[in-house]
Amino acid sequence: MPITATQNIWHNGNLIPWDKANIHVMSHVVHYGSSVFEGIRCYTPGVFRLPEHMARLVDSAKIYRMPLPYTAEQLSAAVVDVIEANGVVPCYIRPIAFRGYGEIGVNPIKSPVEVYIANFPWGKYVPGNDGADVCISSWSRLAPNTMPSLAKAGANYMNSQLIRMEAEVNGYSEGIALDTNGYLSEGSGENLFIVRGGVLYTTPLTSAVLNGITRASIVTLAKDLGIPVVEQTLPRELLYVCDEAFFTGTAAEVTHLRSVDRVLIGDGTMGPITTALHDEFFGIVNGTRPDRYRWLTSVKVKVEEPVGA
Repeated sequence: MPITATQNIWHNGNLIPWDKANIHVMSHVVHYGSSVFEGIRCYTPGVFRLPEHMARLVDSAKIYRMPLPYTAEQLSAAVVDVIEANGVVPCYIRPIAFRGYGEIGVNPIKSPVEVYIANFPWGKYVPGNDGADVCISSWSRLAPNTMPSLAKAGANYMNSQLIRMEAEVNGYSEGIALDTNGYLSEGSGENLFIVRGGVLYTTPLTSAVLNGITRASIVTLAKDLGIPVVEQTLPRELLYVCDEAFFTGTAAEVTHLRSVDRVLIGDGTMGPITTALHDEFFGIVNGTRPDRYRWLTSVKVKVEEPVGA
């Protein structure tokens, strides 16, 4: 989806014009992928699970020995500042920390850490208004002793790019990767849930999945709705015989899967458990149901009411 420019970007404690947010071509991140980032959504009532996102950014930086000059609380405040300065809600928020211009070479230690936060409008991520048609990718997720999946690092998404491009070239909306043991892992940028026999299954962190914040939210909602939740390794073929399946993620939100490898899931429509979780999630983030978990951080942006409202 094309990027819609806004007025300001937060950089190392200051708001700067969008067009001035530039880096040098010899920055370490350009050559070695040394970045960690977050994807966050702000809905009309507020930013979804902002403290959890910022805590994960700090964790990702720690895993890669990247000293952040800001705390999670300071970064959360910066997110609110840039949203309010730009006056754009709802929006997508992209905080990113990376190794900048300093030295060339794999060792990143002497390259300075830069932090930017941008926000901009962004809509539906996974194509398919009636459910997504997806495939099992020929690309596997990273082995646990190669690159850490718990870190949301830019370099990890080179793997994701291969998964997504292969899927689209072959006529699918998205691809699902297996882990190095041949079990289901996740989509290129989404966690995976499967429903069978009234039980909600999701793949474990040991299957090289990102510890998704929307994933955790759906688990919480499911338990409160009385839906049994099981986190375990899952075989590929379970997708062909399940009753329902869906993706979760900041970008994907809650997106039901219509088919996998041209095999229809159920009757192809959104099933009752997916529907219940979908409606509960969107009810909370859009403000039509109580924010009983205090997931939303409010921002002071005046949203124009539609004509006739």
